[in-house]
Amino acid sequence: MTDEKDIFNRTERLVGKAILEEISRKQVIIFGIGGVGSWCAESLVRSGIRQLTIVDADNVCATNVNRQSMATMKTIGMVKVDALKSKLLDINPQAEIKAIKGVYKAETRDDFQLERYDYVVDAIDSLECKKELILHATSLPSHVKFFSSMGAALKMDPTLVEADEFWNVKGCPLARALRQKFKRAHMFPKRKFQVVYSPEVLPNLGQDVVNDTTADIGPKASINGTMAHITAIFGFTLAGLILQDIYQKGL
Repeated sequence: MTDEKDIFNRTERLVGKAILEEISRKQVIIFGIGGVGSWCAESLVRSGIRQLTIVDADNVCATNVNRQSMATMKTIGMVKVDALKSKLLDINPQAEIKAIKGVYKAETRDDFQLERYDYVVDAIDSLECKKELILHATSLPSHVKFFSSMGAALKMDPTLVEADEFWNVKGCPLARALRQKFKRAHMFPKRKFQVVYSPEVLPNLGQDVVNDTTADIGPKASINGTMAHITAIFGFTLAGLILQDIYQKGL
């Protein structure tokens, strides 16, 4: 019978038993499990993370199938967190996946008890919710590491995706909009944090042909064309930042 030792054989060969055990002990929460967050979650579970909380308010719709890990013709209509949880447990049945159908916003932030986690990941679309999560997560004790995704839409070139400190980001409209929000509110992140972004901004060449039926979670930054290879690279990079942090601390 296959067990976790078999699943993570290649991981253990690279990082060693002690670091693999450390990976399995870390608690991670991901807000937003769309094109970026779903691949981040899958990468983490495939790498040995066993304690993962996923948060999203939407159901799977047809327009998700081109770029989201759990979105298939069979899962359309399902609650996103439930569909992704099912897939993650297929990967590792021993993982502890907590699926929350909900939204992070100022009014709900205390419900999530973020200080309990080792890593907090922001893959939220809503600009206002994203701003609130950044402000809160960067005010938490330093043992809680925070990583954020900037906009992954309107991009095609995988070689342009990179990670940097938020205030160093250039060419990303979402990062610019967030900085403007912080300045207008006279509220700023309490500490530096790394983000994944790309400076590439392509035009939408097509027209809307399908209604994007998503939950009412407030205004999103925008609804633009998106490709799976880009959103997956964003998500894998976020997962990689977490795993690299665990690896470096374990050396």
